[in-house]
Amino acid sequence: MTWMLSVTPTLIKIIHAAVTDDTFSIDLEDGRSIEIPIGWYPRLAYGSPAERANFQISGTGYGIHWPDLDEDIGVEGILLGKKSSESPASFERWLQRRQQNLTSI
Repeated sequence: MTWMLSVTPTLIKIIHAAVTDDTFSIDLEDGRSIEIPIGWYPRLAYGSPAERANFQISGTGYGIHWPDLDEDIGVEGILLGKKSSESPASFERWLQRRQQNLTSI
């Protein structure tokens, strides 16, 4: 007889986040802190300090949203060590729109 064990992982909530010129860091409800190179998320890397500072931790605590940068990062991806999965073409379009918006101000 073969037994299969099914495990459903429980995600840990983000309780604090911060972004510097070099890193993106989060504190989790279980006491862990994780620091990620900002280069893993190009939109954060290209954002101004004010844009990077303007974020909201989702109501459920499982993600972070930067409205000025149109960026969303989930705790699951962070815990799995995933970098941004945005395609180069999509990022290039975002950069072009960003440049147009900055020059029209």
